[in-house]
Amino acid sequence: MPFDTRNLRPKRIALFSGNYNYVMDGPVRALNHLVGFLEAQGVEVLVFAPTAKEAAFRHNGTLVSVPSVALPGSRSEYRLGLGLPRRIKRQLAAFEPDLIHLAAPDILGWRAQAWAKKNHVPTVASFHTRFDTYGRYYHMAWLEKYVTALMRKFYHRCEQVYVPSDCMKTILSEQKMAKDIRIWSRGVDAGQFNPARRDMAWRRVMGIADSDVVISFVGRLVLEKGLDVFADTLDELKRRGVSFKALIVGDGPEREHFAQKLPDAVFTGYLQGSELARAYASSDIFFNASITETFGNVTLEAMASAVPAVCADATGSRSLVTPGENGFLVEPGNIPAFADKLERLIHDPTLRKSMAKAGYAMSRDRTWDAVLNRLLDNYSEAVTKYPRRVWRSDRRQDLSAAE
Repeated sequence: MPFDTRNLRPKRIALFSGNYNYVMDGPVRALNHLVGFLEAQGVEVLVFAPTAKEAAFRHNGTLVSVPSVALPGSRSEYRLGLGLPRRIKRQLAAFEPDLIHLAAPDILGWRAQAWAKKNHVPTVASFHTRFDTYGRYYHMAWLEKYVTALMRKFYHRCEQVYVPSDCMKTILSEQKMAKDIRIWSRGVDAGQFNPARRDMAWRRVMGIADSDVVISFVGRLVLEKGLDVFADTLDELKRRGVSFKALIVGDGPEREHFAQKLPDAVFTGYLQGSELARAYASSDIFFNASITETFGNVTLEAMASAVPAVCADATGSRSLVTPGENGFLVEPGNIPAFADKLERLIHDPTLRKSMAKAGYAMSRDRTWDAVLNRLLDNYSEAVTKYPRRVWRSDRRQDLSAAE
């Protein structure tokens, strides 16, 4: 019976990422969800990534540590993979992947891409972060066009490139960033993030009165998350005499600087699991001023917790926030405009309630299984360009079973 290429699915996938388990962030959550899902579908996954002495959480799947060094300066918690030494190449060759998924255009990603081309293995990539915009926050804006050009070269060598939203697809298409750009959206764990997690007793322990309207931030405390805009906006609210309480969830190299700018804020440090879900649900307004994300994981989690969102009108939130319905979008960096929207929500509990209800309803349609099944279908299409490789994979499994 002839092999039907329409039903091709990769049996073994190698995933390369600059971070998989040593710092928790939105891309890492998505990648761990992906690996857990693939293994549940019977797909073998081998993850190649830098590691640290202590992991931030228990990861999914089998992780192979690659040589790496800490990034210099304020981002030393992140590590840069140095490529593929011989022992890693031998391990990769022995695994015989049917598909390689690249999560970042870093040195490790480039080396994996070169190996794949030499060994006739299809590569796909997921676009998680606007690395080209980072220079704006570190006095190196002149680098942006060069980084964009390098990224374009990297992604053009992939069979498919996955972005989390239509607006991100539009931007990258206009930049001619890749040949075949597709949507890999993000899901939310409704069992974890939901309004039932709201805990007034916990708020009181944190020094938050029942009558306080809480404005929350959730994420890494790094400059590119819009920390200065967040702090300056809250200063503007104070100048106007608006009463509120700031709740900061997360940690990072800018924590001390951020705490100096927000001396009255409650800082919880890094939270995860049920503690993170409780913090979301126990706030009243979610404020995300960042423009660097390709998808607003934190914004979606806030909405699932029935918290209205005020966000920068950028790729990370544009696909989630419907202005006036479940939150507000504001021109990036516009401090008075951000303050106007926050002030309106602080003074209008009825509006907060209606927006919270709308955001919660929208989040119910964002399940991980539905999102990841569509990605697996894309994988299947990518490997049809290399059908003999997957046919051999099936034959090996059949012969092994027969023995």
